Amino acid sequence: MRGTLIVLEGTDGSGKATQAGLLLQSLEARGISCREIDFPRYGSPFAEPANLYLHGALGGKPGDVNACAASVMFAVDRFASYKEDWGGFYESGGVVVANRYTTSNAVHQASKLPDGERQDFLNWLFDLEYRRLGLPEPDLVVYLDMPTETANRLMRRREAETRSQADIHERDGDYLRRCRECAGEIARAQGWAVVNCAGEGAPRPPGDIHREVLSIVLDCLSCG
Repeated sequence: MRGTLIVLEGTDGSGKATQAGLLLQSLEARGISCREIDFPRYGSPFAEPANLYLHGALGGKPGDVNACAASVMFAVDRFASYKEDWGGFYESGGVVVANRYTTSNAVHQASKLPDGERQDFLNWLFDLEYRRLGLPEPDLVVYLDMPTETANRLMRRREAETRSQADIHERDGDYLRRCRECAGEIARAQGWAVVNCAGEGAPRPPGDIHREVLSIVLDCLSCG
């Protein structure tokens, strides 16, 4: 009995981790059997190539590693996680909430390509992960749309508070702007649910965003 896969997607700084946690709490409170997954899985050997890429070992800019090569690194981690961790839960009917998924490869890697090459890349990517690797396709993708300038401010604040260092995606403002533009195109083409996370340049309260996300997710689950 196949489960339900709900993906929270968005560019860096859009609040995916916060919304995934809030969504899990609300689903559990309703007695729904669910669990969260998060990519990349830092600390797993299967995620180490992606970790090296993100932290500059393969080049200091996102474009130093081409879209297909970077995508394969993240796809291997996803495949291993499914086999090692959450596949059985999903296949037994559980609800899985993913903070990033194949959709992140779509957003971040397609943005490296000219407009005329993006659709061919997306066709290749979805064939690789959903058919050749056998990973489940999402039942719902909720795209958290945060203006790049607002996301940048939130990320800089997070770095200062946690004393963490941004990865090569997070510190490249031009790249993140391209990602957001690309994500908007993909969201429209793929039928993703889009949640606007800011108004007049200021981020919406997390609880306000959560209520909108939860409504979308509950509609999906009721139709399943």
